[in-house]
Amino acid sequence: MTDQDKDITAETAALNERHRVRMERKKAIIDAQIAAADKQIGVIIVNTGNGKGKSSSGFGMVIRALGHGMKVGVVQFIKGAMQTGEEHFLRRFPDEVSFHTMGEGYTWETQNRERDTEKALLAWEQARKFLADPAIGLVVFDELNIALKYRYLDVETVINDLLARPPMQHVVITGRGAPPELIAIADTVTEMEVVKHAFKAGIGAQLGTEW
Repeated sequence: MTDQDKDITAETAALNERHRVRMERKKAIIDAQIAAADKQIGVIIVNTGNGKGKSSSGFGMVIRALGHGMKVGVVQFIKGAMQTGEEHFLRRFPDEVSFHTMGEGYTWETQNRERDTEKALLAWEQARKFLADPAIGLVVFDELNIALKYRYLDVETVINDLLARPPMQHVVITGRGAPPELIAIADTVTEMEVVKHAFKAGIGAQLGTEW
């Protein structure tokens, strides 16, 4: 072994040891945090922001919940003009997933606030049924934030219903423009940020990625 090889070996060994020490410290910190987080309770998760991935994340959690044998309820606000891939797929499991698409399309397409409000109110009645059912472990209210943003629904009424749900039920709420009142009572809030989007480069919505 040359002196250069010996130097490289020594540097690698030192790097590996520093990494081991850092990870050992990190594990101690994380283990302590996990031990302190001893509450078992249903959480409210809000996915908002202008970036892609809000609904995608929500439906990823649907698959996760199903994998654990949980029953799931889905209400899609606003959407409804076309069937999405997630709807096609999840309707294959009617005993595990109750899927309700209750909008009539994006607001710039419907152009009818009175009709949109009527549909949102009907959708919230279905949402309330899920929120009153302790057998449902996860509910997804897709694009609810839009209905709240445009005041199709009263935010205080929505919050009161959310907080009165069964204690172990999880809720995922998606859509741009989540109101501050909802953010305040949520347990986990993620804001999706745009770095790049194919649409800006003239690439239209693609089957299997956008819908």
